[in-house]
Amino acid sequence: MAIPDWPESERPREKLIKLGAKNLSDTELLAIFLRTGITGKSAVGLARDLIKYFGNLTNLFAADQKTLCQLPGIGIAKYTQLQAVLEMSRRTLGETLKNSDALNSPESVRDFLRLSLANKEHEVFIGIFLDARNHTICTEELFSGTLTQTSVYPREVIKRALHHNAAAIIFAHNHPSGATNPSHADKALTLLLKQALALVDVKVLDHFIIANGDTLSFAEHDLI
Repeated sequence: MAIPDWPESERPREKLIKLGAKNLSDTELLAIFLRTGITGKSAVGLARDLIKYFGNLTNLFAADQKTLCQLPGIGIAKYTQLQAVLEMSRRTLGETLKNSDALNSPESVRDFLRLSLANKEHEVFIGIFLDARNHTICTEELFSGTLTQTSVYPREVIKRALHHNAAAIIFAHNHPSGATNPSHADKALTLLLKQALALVDVKVLDHFIIANGDTLSFAEHDLI
């Protein structure tokens, strides 16, 4: 049965208007984005298949052009639309962080980091530089590749913090392997950076690890 023939209360668009986007399932939200299905399958059915194939929305959004465009119902037009939506989301969250206290908006920070790092195929280490009110000054990719104490240079981090006149910083990096558990090197690096930045009166507020859409906060686990 085509979606227009469904009871109005079950149609994703009508449901969103009546109940709000937060009350829709991942499948229903994706179906609204897709707009149309394929022969013999509604947009909801297609959305359900895509989420089952990728496991979750995070993995779907992180997929590259070749992977997405070879699947039924996803062509170059929908791929470019999806990339535009993701970039608008990143920019919106980035603007939110600039205008709010990062410590009082932990979910905004997490959402921003997930969108920024979840699709990276290699490890990337970023810093969110904050002013005295904990508002975001800017976000920078500081290092990439396998991250160790020898590949992340505290001196360079300090230079960037002073350049931005930052009062505090939040670090984050991704684990392409898929596990958020911090390694011994992650813990040692965080401590080293915290001690180095303390010499120039810059506080390290947190360090997040991003993997498969999940986040781990060093601060919440008393690791910082």
